[in-house]
Amino acid sequence: MASAEQAPARRRNPRGQGRLLKAQLVEAAAHLLATLEQPETLTLRQVAREVGVAPASIYSHFPDLGALIEHVLRLRYDEVARLMNRAAESAATPLATLVGQCAAYVRWGVEQPGSYRTLFGGRMPADLVPGSAHGAGAELLGSVVTALGDVTDPGRNRTTDAEQWQAGLLLWTALHGLVSLYNDHGNIPWPPLNDLLADLLSLHTARPSAEIAALLEKIEPNQGSSSP
Repeated sequence: MASAEQAPARRRNPRGQGRLLKAQLVEAAAHLLATLEQPETLTLRQVAREVGVAPASIYSHFPDLGALIEHVLRLRYDEVARLMNRAAESAATPLATLVGQCAAYVRWGVEQPGSYRTLFGGRMPADLVPGSAHGAGAELLGSVVTALGDVTDPGRNRTTDAEQWQAGLLLWTALHGLVSLYNDHGNIPWPPLNDLLADLLSLHTARPSAEIAALLEKIEPNQGSSSP
């Protein structure tokens, strides 16, 4: 009788299609990280079973589980950065840049709750995934700090670098709280997401909510984001 741990039968990839298997492994790991109740318990054996290969097959592409997870994190951070950069590129004013970047971040987080948790849920043990794997997240925060400063102190002559950093960090904290609570407590009668975001950004920029709401209405939905 076959063991319960045995991988299901799978057709071998033709020669030269190792990249296909790698993509399948990454897709499987991303899916499991996004859907497992305890993503920090992910194992290579689970990934192999999801794809339908023997666990040893993974080592041809990733030396260990940490390397595979780091790869997934990098792809997801790249995805968020691409959406935020696209919003900035199409903006005509500093305020529109900030609104576009924040809207891209919040909308991605709400549309991809599992992937958002993978990046920002803080569930990965440091011995498995080092903090350096989240370096791209610091870059995203830096872009928000800069965009906020361009709105609130464009000449950079009223606030210090430390004050600008703290202001951006507080804004990022508010955005993260909005996404996390919105995802985790869907039974609450939430106002429209754009209304919440307009009021949140108004508090951090001292600009009228109506002005920000008008900018949000012009922003198209995120394009090119992954499935959870």
